[in-house]
Amino acid sequence: MADPSSYRPKPGDIPDCPGVYRFRDEYRRVIYVGKAKSLRQRLANYFQDLANLHPRTRSMVTTAASVEWTVVSTEVEALQLEYSWIKEYDPRFNVKYRDDKSYPYLAVTMNEEFPRVQVMRGHKKKGVRYFGPYGHAWAIRDTVDLLLRVFPVRTCSAGVFKNAARTGRPCLLGYIGKCSAPCVGRVSAEEHRELAEDFSDFMAGRTGTYLRRLEKQMTEAAEEMEYERAARLRDDIEALKKAMEKNAVVLADATDADLIAVAEDELEAAVQIFHVRGGRVRGQRGWVTDKVEDVTTGALVEHALQQLYGEESGDAVPKEVLVPALPDPLEPVQEWLAERRGSNVSLRIPQRGDKKALMETVQRNAQQGLVLHKTRRASDLTTRSRALEEIAGALDLDSAPLRIECYDISHLQGDDVVASMVVFEDGLQRKSEYRRFQIKGRAGDTRLWHGEGQDDVRSMHEVITRRFRRYLAEKERTGEWADGEDVPVDGSPDGLPDGAPEAPVGTLVEDDGRPKRFAYPPQLVVVDGGQPQVAAAQRALDELGIDDIAVCGLAKRLEEIWVPGEDDPVVLPRSSEGLYLLQRVRDEAHRFAITYQRTRRAKRFRSGPLDDVPGLGETRKQALIKHFGSVKRLRSATIDQICGVPGIGRKTAETIAAALAQAAPAAPAVNTATGEIMEDVEEAPPATTAADAETPVPTSVPDDRRGQET
Repeated sequence: MADPSSYRPKPGDIPDCPGVYRFRDEYRRVIYVGKAKSLRQRLANYFQDLANLHPRTRSMVTTAASVEWTVVSTEVEALQLEYSWIKEYDPRFNVKYRDDKSYPYLAVTMNEEFPRVQVMRGHKKKGVRYFGPYGHAWAIRDTVDLLLRVFPVRTCSAGVFKNAARTGRPCLLGYIGKCSAPCVGRVSAEEHRELAEDFSDFMAGRTGTYLRRLEKQMTEAAEEMEYERAARLRDDIEALKKAMEKNAVVLADATDADLIAVAEDELEAAVQIFHVRGGRVRGQRGWVTDKVEDVTTGALVEHALQQLYGEESGDAVPKEVLVPALPDPLEPVQEWLAERRGSNVSLRIPQRGDKKALMETVQRNAQQGLVLHKTRRASDLTTRSRALEEIAGALDLDSAPLRIECYDISHLQGDDVVASMVVFEDGLQRKSEYRRFQIKGRAGDTRLWHGEGQDDVRSMHEVITRRFRRYLAEKERTGEWADGEDVPVDGSPDGLPDGAPEAPVGTLVEDDGRPKRFAYPPQLVVVDGGQPQVAAAQRALDELGIDDIAVCGLAKRLEEIWVPGEDDPVVLPRSSEGLYLLQRVRDEAHRFAITYQRTRRAKRFRSGPLDDVPGLGETRKQALIKHFGSVKRLRSATIDQICGVPGIGRKTAETIAAALAQAAPAAPAVNTATGEIMEDVEEAPPATTAADAETPVPTSVPDDRRGQET
């Protein structure tokens, strides 16, 4: 590991002007390329205290052994040179989009004497008209097959064409009318080129004029009683319309634009691109990249633009490019795109209308692409094995942790405090083993303790204690204790006072009626948090006498792995499969905890005074509200009146009356305009309150109660 101060240039040696810089390692390999408006200011950011650098930047500067730069005149030149060097050197610390395939294009070889329609991949050739890209080659072939009856352009290879010309017999497409057979002289080279031009114009979006011309010819043929010709033209029109339906109109103004969306997390980013030509989606493509450098969404967009248009020119660069975030600075990128196109290019974020709606669709595709990539990556057995081995090596474990349990605490400003436990076995989710907990705190309430700033830490200690006391109790019940081991017994299955609820997922009994076993221990306990949460989890295990289970924590901000008793975290490479698995485990625990916390909060908001009446179910509560109209009228009713409700006996009526008498009545309604107390306004029945709808997450709170859902 190199010390950046050993190769740091003197500030006076670095020019204060635009340029491109390269970091090289000890073997002179370029590991990072960047551009800057001011080389002096940008490079100074790399040579500060390592503790202040992002872990990815820190890894880069400690891997490098030298830095060099090249001065250019403008930021646009810097952008062009940066792209060229990234393509040339393929630096390991730069964002590189991985394209899982070479996307196919529909190509018309106008540079040949007899133009040919075909599927092409790879680099574009001069004199060839391209349409696309398409997601699949079969989509091109389906479109071409529909259009060949109207535009019978040559599709055969050079060898087939020469053989047909030599024998004087066309291929099968020539016999069935899907090729004009220029190989045997049925049409001249000029006539065949006109067909190819018409085909290209139709694919470019100029469809209306051609369709109107065919419809006019069909009408004239019918008037002249040439019904066979009219029927053939009718079928041609239907074929063209069917081909057009494959590229549905999405923008009514015949827009030419590319829409770029980005979906990202801490480790990876997925880019999705829709190519719209003539108001229709003509092609789609996507990339995935590891975020080996600390980049913003705008920087990801800039890298995508470089890869997308770095080797394009003319009409291949559209007039309009819609993005989710703008590069910073914007002007050099716009100038660079304009140079590639030869005219102005609008680079902007759509704000409203059809373009914004289409951008949302592209964004959903990007999100799905990222999810699909992660799913494929997680389902690979070799990848999972490597991830578990990397975790074992990083945490100095004796063997790979085949069972991992992760815990997370969730609450909203201290209310409805819950915890989650998720289980991964062999790197895969084991949802039947998930558990969720209600945090009881000190005094038996469900609100976090105040004043000491250790709420999440104490909650984590409680959850680990409860889970592993259950483990010890189950181990005792099944007779798995070794000789001489002590068993903690305090009258409850998890060591907490009776009545401290723990809500597992699903039933607590097996099919044969026996309680579900909680005696299978993990090899690794992961907590969502840093050093304090890890220390609390380890303390809970120590108090229970458990010393054969490893503990670590994953801090979300910098993705650092904390282990008990260590002052410095373990930092895995950003491309590490082990880090990727730990992140998935942590995120799943967070999702599960948030879901349970929101469910409890929604249930609390829906609760009313009738919920506290023992033995009163939902059906009879609804019957009471329907009979009296509101809780206020029910509160003022006599016991005999309550008994008049079907299904309500006298004992139940007395219980209801007693419960409503103890419950505090709702505050009277006030007219906010006049200040008048509106005595006649009745309480709204719980069945019709807004709480019956899904409870939204609060978006803001008063200044003196600011907090967040965790």
